Amino acid sequence: MLVSGRNNVKEILKDNIVVKKAYLQTNFNEQDILSLINKKKITIVYQDKYQLDKIVKNNHQGVVLEIDDYKYCTIDDIINNKDKCSIVILDHLEDPHNLGAIIRTVEASGIDGIIIPLNRSVSVNETVMKTSVGTLFNVKISQVTNLMNTIKYLKKQGFWIYGADMDGEDFKNIKYPSKTCLIIGNEGNGLSRIVRESCDFIVSIPMTGKVNSLNASVAAGILMYSIVSNK
Repeated sequence: MLVSGRNNVKEILKDNIVVKKAYLQTNFNEQDILSLINKKKITIVYQDKYQLDKIVKNNHQGVVLEIDDYKYCTIDDIINNKDKCSIVILDHLEDPHNLGAIIRTVEASGIDGIIIPLNRSVSVNETVMKTSVGTLFNVKISQVTNLMNTIKYLKKQGFWIYGADMDGEDFKNIKYPSKTCLIIGNEGNGLSRIVRESCDFIVSIPMTGKVNSLNASVAAGILMYSIVSNK
């Protein structure tokens, strides 16, 4: 995986993450980053801006790190026999910026982890890494082959399943149990039918303005903080 952008790079270099190589733009002179790279004895490859632009699509700000791909965990790694646990399932989200933003909120709010499907869904990539602004490696993410089997398994572990949709109970009226799973639907289609039918409850965020829906990551953030503050 390639990581670019100065804030992301700083977080990676400060953590115990193995960096294979650092690509720096010719005449790159940010001393705190250079100091961290030299301290870890990372191989440096200097390239001009045109060459770096071909390596990564994002605004690299003159610095790119090559690291191992993100390693997903298991569902049990997230649950970890906890009496209190909160999980977010993303029902075929497609936008890496949404996933990155949700990762940031999960890390900030204290939600225990994220579950995403293997197919027809965004996975952890460079854009997700950049949008998460260095929080990715502090968040547990499990990638599963079948959401329905996952939901059934969580129910057996004592979780109550809450789907986010437009025609549900006002989220402000919900008192969440100790084991809660929140499901956020696809950006365009919302919750898939079969996933919606598997939910114990449907929760919604009232809309009082002219818009009738929120960005998936914004809605997820509101509901995640509702969960951690109303248990």
